[in-house]
Amino acid sequence: MDASEITPEILPLGQDGVLVRFARAVSPEASAAVARFAAEAEGLADEVAPALASVLLRFDPAKVAREELIARVEDLLDEREWRGLKDPAPARRWRVPAALDGPQLAEAAEMAGLSEAEACEEFLATELRVRAIGFAPGMPYLGFLPEHWNIPRQTDLTPKVPAGALVVAVRQLVLFPTESVTGWRMVGRCAFRPFRRGAKEPFPLAPRDALRFERVEAAELERLETEPLGGAVCEEIA
Repeated sequence: MDASEITPEILPLGQDGVLVRFARAVSPEASAAVARFAAEAEGLADEVAPALASVLLRFDPAKVAREELIARVEDLLDEREWRGLKDPAPARRWRVPAALDGPQLAEAAEMAGLSEAEACEEFLATELRVRAIGFAPGMPYLGFLPEHWNIPRQTDLTPKVPAGALVVAVRQLVLFPTESVTGWRMVGRCAFRPFRRGAKEPFPLAPRDALRFERVEAAELERLETEPLGGAVCEEIA
């Protein structure tokens, strides 16, 4: 099978999970199929968790048999062609302030064939989607940037990036909720934290959210650190 081919597969996962895999490689087309299926599968299982090329459905075996859930999934998959889809409309749109002053901005821009100024312009001009949340609590994978941003991760790990680090690789931007090791290149920083321990809603972002970054200077970013959402603004879309 071609890794980029959109061919839904239904796979068992543990005692209470069913994985619907649309492709074996990450691509905008695979992610659009994931987003569309996840939106239409709401209520089909106790949990519907989209990843970059697959969707996990978690169920209670005491309430529904795996075979029954798989039959429902098959019915949903049979309702449409999953190739060539566009993303469903976003449920919400975020504007998130960012200082684009990361230590590897120049390196990442050069790998994408751009100047630093051109790279920053594209980061700000692209409306991204929350494609998946994972690796660390609340950590969003945001895509997709233009094709020339299909740059690889580093061969060596960066021992530490701070909470709020904005990093780039494989046509995605990722916002780190906490200090962490990473193989991605840091291009900026945000005061917004995608995981707020102890908050009523600890995970402010959700799949299907749209997000756009707005540039601020370092001094302004420091001031925004004192605000609950780091200056981020969320618009509900009717």
